[in-house]
Amino acid sequence: MASSSGNDDDLTIPRAAINKMIKETLPNVRVANDARELVVNCCTEFIHLISSEANEICNKSEKKTISPEHVIQALESLGFGSYISEVKEVLQECKTVALKRRKASSRLENLGIPEEELLRQQQELFAKARQQQAELAQQEWLQMQQAAQQAQLAAASASASHQAGSSQDEEDDDDI
Repeated sequence: MASSSGNDDDLTIPRAAINKMIKETLPNVRVANDARELVVNCCTEFIHLISSEANEICNKSEKKTISPEHVIQALESLGFGSYISEVKEVLQECKTVALKRRKASSRLENLGIPEEELLRQQQELFAKARQQQAELAQQEWLQMQQAAQQAQLAAASASASHQAGSSQDEEDDDDI
């Protein structure tokens, strides 16, 4: 199908997205650049065909917004009925993800605490954690210093007792 307006030429799927899909689908196959371009054009044309048909179905049902049901009906009327079960699975996955996102965002909204206050509390918690970490590091350093001092004292004590033992041996040698 030829484009009816100049603006349609600008409406294509990004090549990077198509390249990624090709690599994921066919990891061990090399695809020529002109073949990739053809895939991009086919995808764009397919989307245009489905969305145009869905729009007509939407208009016939006197709706202003294309719904997933309009897209499914468009697939059926254009002879792509074999895709419908997979499309419905993907639609359900999208609804599940959207519901999880809404629940996550509503949790923050339901707290009744402004975002600025939450940010302030977060910064305060970070500051407390940094303070605790610094105190812990200071305690560890002090313990290491005490252990080093005790080791020095023990070494000095051992050295002194060794020297005392050596001088006693010398006195014993003198007696002989």
